[in-house]
Amino acid sequence: MNKLEAFGHIAALAIRGDLVFPTSVNAALRVQLALEDPDTPIDEAIRLVLAEPQLAARTVALANSAMFNRGGNTVTNVRAAITRVGYHNLYALAAAMVVRQFGSRIAHPEVRAKAEQLWQHTVHVACLARLIARDVTEINPDTALFAGIVHEVGSFYLLSRADEFPGLLDPDPDNWQPASEEIITREVMKKLGVPEEVSIAIEGLRDGFLGVPPESLLDTLLLANHFAPVDSPLAAPPREELPESESVVDLFIDEAMAARLLDEAEKDATSMNAALLV
Repeated sequence: MNKLEAFGHIAALAIRGDLVFPTSVNAALRVQLALEDPDTPIDEAIRLVLAEPQLAARTVALANSAMFNRGGNTVTNVRAAITRVGYHNLYALAAAMVVRQFGSRIAHPEVRAKAEQLWQHTVHVACLARLIARDVTEINPDTALFAGIVHEVGSFYLLSRADEFPGLLDPDPDNWQPASEEIITREVMKKLGVPEEVSIAIEGLRDGFLGVPPESLLDTLLLANHFAPVDSPLAAPPREELPESESVVDLFIDEAMAARLLDEAEKDATSMNAALLV
């Protein structure tokens, strides 16, 4: 089966709602669904997190990371950790676990390497998006972080099916199927319950144009992808082909700011990776 046939087959299955997720993903999805409601009592959130030992350990680790513990005060329990990171970031952490779990089913070493590169791209984009939201576009940084974490979820899903469909990663550009990929990404985001605001921004990444001035979630993701030091192994078009010229980007993020954002994002990415490896 070549790339054309593989994309078409998976897209057809996705449209029918026939998406194959690792069993471990379903538990994280249950936590995500509950945390989507900001009125969920904290005792219920604690119960849900404690029911998933990996999530509990990673929540405490994230709360103690440099990303959320600027003062250096260590927390040692889930209640204090949830209070520190907040529901939005706990929701994002559950989403990150979902994304990471897609790679757990991959057997082929080359595909696993692509999944790891895709994760490093994802975590850098997520951390940059949070900082760009805070300092440039002035949208909700928590929303930007979450959007960055899930912006390549369709690609993660495709990689998770590559063992079943060897032609899926065929490098032949004539077999590239952007329409099928968009369908797959849309259906995976729907299955994961990604909010409409976020899914619209992610769908706009392929052909989106940077706003002047940049002020939307899409603008935030475009800039984060542009500055991310790690490229997606499945990127099309490549990160360097941002629809705007360097001079337009420089109007809003000069060299000094870019260096500062990259330095802070690298530290946050290191913290997030460490928390997710607990």
